[in-house]
Amino acid sequence: MPTEILGIKLMRIRLKFLCEDRDRHGNVRCYVRMPGKPKVRIRTLPGTPEFMEEYHAAVSAAVPDTVRQADEAKKGSFRHLCIRYYASAAYKALDGSTQSWQRRALDEIAQDHGAKPVAMMQARHVRRMRDAKSATPAAANQLLKALRALFSWANEAEETTVNPTTGVKKLKYRSDGHHTWTNDEIQQFYKRHPIGSQARLALDLLRYTTGRREDAPRLGRQHIRDDRIRFRQAKNEHRNPIDIDIPLHPELAASIAAAKVGTQLTFLLTQFGKPFTANGFGNKFKDWCRQADLPHCSAHGVRKATSTALAESGATPHEIMAITGHQTLEEVERYTKAASRKKTADAAMSKLK
Repeated sequence: MPTEILGIKLMRIRLKFLCEDRDRHGNVRCYVRMPGKPKVRIRTLPGTPEFMEEYHAAVSAAVPDTVRQADEAKKGSFRHLCIRYYASAAYKALDGSTQSWQRRALDEIAQDHGAKPVAMMQARHVRRMRDAKSATPAAANQLLKALRALFSWANEAEETTVNPTTGVKKLKYRSDGHHTWTNDEIQQFYKRHPIGSQARLALDLLRYTTGRREDAPRLGRQHIRDDRIRFRQAKNEHRNPIDIDIPLHPELAASIAAAKVGTQLTFLLTQFGKPFTANGFGNKFKDWCRQADLPHCSAHGVRKATSTALAESGATPHEIMAITGHQTLEEVERYTKAASRKKTADAAMSKLK
């Protein structure tokens, strides 16, 4: 039977550990409730990819006694190896989002091959699973990446001596990635969301810190001191932390002052007065983009726009890296090379009679 949430009719799909109730206004609230664990609120819209991502992250964070589950699975099977991995220190040290996509990929394999012995798994089997997802090459490569992480841990932990991912290559495909905002699109967003609005503050936080959607909703007054903004990027913060220390841009300072954010620990809050999750902020920012007739724009595209603007202004690769937190020259050279090509083209066209 379909259910209606926020005026949208959705098909009801039963998920293990998922429960729901209604608040006093009749709004449906979803939770992950696991035995012996506190319930976790899922704040994104049911039926969306973001909802499933948040659901799997909550389940991964509260998974019950995985060692006991491993004992119940047949030793030497693929499922047994996965459960041992989920209980390992290596897996627990990963960021929540990384845990989520790895577990989704491995659990998907385990649905069909969980009972099969790991010792019999070969590269041709991995290629077959990869190629089965060739219609979505990014998902195919993510599956391969999850398997590599699993067997890398398993070999080091002496859980198995085989690594069927050796020699298996990622699928090659062309992707332009997230759309890079143009200056006209930024001005269009500003026109729809004037200074003082939360939407304007969100864009300025992304634009003048080059933060990702995981960073912007975590920023607050405690990160600003001596006209500088200092924060640790959320990506890989538990494995390879990157600390950003950059001047507070005057435009960002003006946007913060105009928004009248008060003394709360985060500049951006939901309608319930709570900090955004990364997924929740991404969804809300998408809504603000659609309101400005920019449905093709996203939070990550702002980071790319600032990197492009820095390169076109003459910033060196190392200067860009100091602001964005990129770790290698290769990651930022695409911006400087594109800026150089544009400058050369402009100079050549100016000579055209």
